[in-house]
Amino acid sequence: MGLLGDELAFARALTAQESEGVMALGRRKRYAADAQLLVEGDRSSHVVIILQGWVTVSVATDRGATRLILGLRGPGELLGEMAALDSHPRSATVRALGPIEAQVISGDAFRRFLALHPRVSSLVMRQLTFRLRSADQERSALASLTVLQRLAARLTELSRAEPSGPYTPSVPGRSHEGTVVHMAQDELAATVGATREAVAKALRLLRTQKFVRTGNRMVEILDPALLALLADGHHE
Repeated sequence: MGLLGDELAFARALTAQESEGVMALGRRKRYAADAQLLVEGDRSSHVVIILQGWVTVSVATDRGATRLILGLRGPGELLGEMAALDSHPRSATVRALGPIEAQVISGDAFRRFLALHPRVSSLVMRQLTFRLRSADQERSALASLTVLQRLAARLTELSRAEPSGPYTPSVPGRSHEGTVVHMAQDELAATVGATREAVAKALRLLRTQKFVRTGNRMVEILDPALLALLADGHHE
């Protein structure tokens, strides 16, 4: 589920030498579940590279307390680079879904490194471009797909997040039977731009078809392959 789509997440796209140089710029930090790594509107300029765990990226809506979750970010992904590059306020809030381990790098140090390493700079630009395209796709999905399809697609995305290399995701986790996504229904609703009631109804349908099993703040995905077909509109 890297930010670069079918390509590698930022940290995994670095060479060994580049990775060593980037990591040496900052310090490792741990965040508790629900902690805010970055805050919308804040004037800070540091960047964060997720080493372990998963976070949500969200923005405020016109309804005040309601937040729209734009996406999920996992191990190897770079966050906060826009504020580091243009010195504008943060455009979104990043919150830990579970315990997080990350490398925190000052904006000044990150900018200096990019100036000296054009290939790494190009990776950052490619990530920004992908995010713009992804945002367009999300808007299109909101307009054209049903809540059931959008939920199936989001759960499919989470089910494909496999532990890999030095970055070991802590959320979602793998149970003895299937992939377990640790999110409440209102959080899932925010990730697909729907109401909690609509998501609850979609989950009931998925339970009836035995695609998933649900519990307190969790959804266990029993059949990822069929769920992916449903997300694509091929399930009858």
